[in-house]
Amino acid sequence: MAFETLGLSEKVMEGVRQAGYETPTPIQQQAIPLAIDGKDVVGASQTGTGKTAAFALPILHRLSDHGNLRCLILEPVRELASQVLDNFEMLGSATGLKSLLVHGGVGYGKQLDGLEAGVDILIATPGRLLDLMQKGSVSLDKIEVLVLDEVDRMLDMGFLPDVRRIVNKTPRNRQTLFFSATMPPAIESLAQWALNEPVEVEIGQRQGVAETVKHAFYPVAIGQREELLLALLKQTEFRSVMIFTRTKRDADSLAKLLAKEDGNYSITVMHSDIRQRDREKALIGFKSGDFDVIIATDLAARGIDISGVSHVINYQVPENAEDYVHRIGRTGRANSEGDAYTLLDAEELSHVASIERFIGQKVERRRVEGFNYHYSTLLDEDAPTPEKLAKVFSRRKKGKSRRRRR
Repeated sequence: MAFETLGLSEKVMEGVRQAGYETPTPIQQQAIPLAIDGKDVVGASQTGTGKTAAFALPILHRLSDHGNLRCLILEPVRELASQVLDNFEMLGSATGLKSLLVHGGVGYGKQLDGLEAGVDILIATPGRLLDLMQKGSVSLDKIEVLVLDEVDRMLDMGFLPDVRRIVNKTPRNRQTLFFSATMPPAIESLAQWALNEPVEVEIGQRQGVAETVKHAFYPVAIGQREELLLALLKQTEFRSVMIFTRTKRDADSLAKLLAKEDGNYSITVMHSDIRQRDREKALIGFKSGDFDVIIATDLAARGIDISGVSHVINYQVPENAEDYVHRIGRTGRANSEGDAYTLLDAEELSHVASIERFIGQKVERRRVEGFNYHYSTLLDEDAPTPEKLAKVFSRRKKGKSRRRRR
């Protein structure tokens, strides 16, 4: 299937060609015709499947010419909102439509000026949008299309009450496009409340890992994590790698460690203590190839849309199974293949069990050839599984309970 068969206007097709898009992804093939027909859509899709264009293209087609604020797109974090703006400006370059981004962490001046000048498409994070609404600077009375994107992330961040307040200020006869990588009960409830007879578009398993991603755990002794990471990087041929850490301190520490490696790596860091301006520079530099390694906390795990990432490395096992799916979803995007590695020590086995239940598969364990392991118990065939450990701990608890009763 080609984009020409989806019914998009010539102005929008000009943007598609300029962006270099050739073949629509599965979610684009399914969602774009439905959205053009004016239907509400629930898109349950893994990250990296092209969902931004799946809602951007039909919106650009519908709005057609510059007028007033008719489309609102809610995003959980400013990094993702900024990338959505980039997509709209690129794909809508021939339409004359004006888009504006509003988010927290910066002053109001430029955002108020942009609103005053008039926009067709407003891309916003919930907190800043509510502030502007309370100031009387934004009215949602004429919204024709509402997009709720990365709703699972909004749930994680506690934004759903704000989302409901915003949705209540939009016309009831609007079209709503709703996208989430996972659909727990709270999100199902929000979708039922916000949408009108929606059509569901589901690409792959909601809780699954994209088939284009090859992922594995690399067990390591406690205290050898840094050594194993260095060994793994030296044995890996990568174009660009994203390394995720659990804490900001770990991110900064790893950046210093890699910087000492004879200048082999060009490194940048991204977490919440980094100023917004510097985070944007880090992203731009990583996208352009000025940096081949970006070290990030979960701030960047969801929402950052960077094509061409060849490898993802989890420095620790994510405590949340959904975060594992989102993190490794940074690679293997747009039908290209990618690799994801996760370092694992014995204290993280419970997280592994949660991840494997969530994605419905056992993840391969691998060793780094030539690495001097202090011990390799987790690599052995008779390694303690989470189930075995759970039974041991259960027996210990029962024994303690009996002793107390005596």
